[in-house]
Amino acid sequence: MNVKRIILFITISLLATNAGFAQQGYIQQGEFGFSAGIGHYFGDLNTRSALNRPKPSLGVFFRKQFGEYVSMRVAGRFAQLGYSDIYSKNEYQKLRNLSFNSNIFEFAVQGDFNFYRYVPTDVNYNFTPYVTLGLGVFSYDPYAYDDDGVKQYLRPLHTEGQTMNIPGYEDRDKEYSTMAICIPFGVGIKYSINPKVNLSFEVTHRFTTTDYLDDVSKTYVGVSNFGVDANGLPTTAALLQDRSEGQSLGVAGRQRGWSKQKDQYVIAEVGLSFNLGSYRCPTAN
Repeated sequence: MNVKRIILFITISLLATNAGFAQQGYIQQGEFGFSAGIGHYFGDLNTRSALNRPKPSLGVFFRKQFGEYVSMRVAGRFAQLGYSDIYSKNEYQKLRNLSFNSNIFEFAVQGDFNFYRYVPTDVNYNFTPYVTLGLGVFSYDPYAYDDDGVKQYLRPLHTEGQTMNIPGYEDRDKEYSTMAICIPFGVGIKYSINPKVNLSFEVTHRFTTTDYLDDVSKTYVGVSNFGVDANGLPTTAALLQDRSEGQSLGVAGRQRGWSKQKDQYVIAEVGLSFNLGSYRCPTAN
């Protein structure tokens, strides 16, 4: 056999072998990335799950791969949530006239489960839908604006009689916490733009353990329990616990919210992530 042909054969074989190792030997260790999108609240002020008042959301995450189908994600997010009775089609809610806004800071651990094999270096496996499920904790602190446009945090005002020791309302002896647990559950799609960069879109719903995300949960306790200020005028708490117009809804014992259903929120976001990996050869079975 001609020496030149032998050299050419060996060279081509080596190149083909190296290409095979580069593709099949690549192991995606994980990803780190950023996300941006919108958040929306559902609860006592948005009982019909309307999607008409989205607010911005930003996030950062790290995803650890456990093979081509399963990964675990650690994520931190900031989102703004808010709603008002004026957007409702329910006449009682319009008359109630309550509103709130809140900044959400969330930390969650989520498991992601791909429907298809996902290998960023292989054009045949560079796309997959996935589902995600996790557990998180978030902080919130609802606020509203009074009639003068001044921002008022609602929790310290005890708008439903918390800490006031009112007879018949013993279940409200403590303030509600500004921390709660959430359970993220959602779906997404992920696409490898190139071997190093991924693009994703995800919609994840959060079930929570609080009904005070909007500062509304149970019943009115009556305006008389909030007293007056030094000038004999209604206190800020008295004015914000019952903002009904035309007639006063704030009669003690009358429904203000629905405590049997916890508040929820959803985040829809686009993510951009960068792969962390190595070119070790997988261990032979």
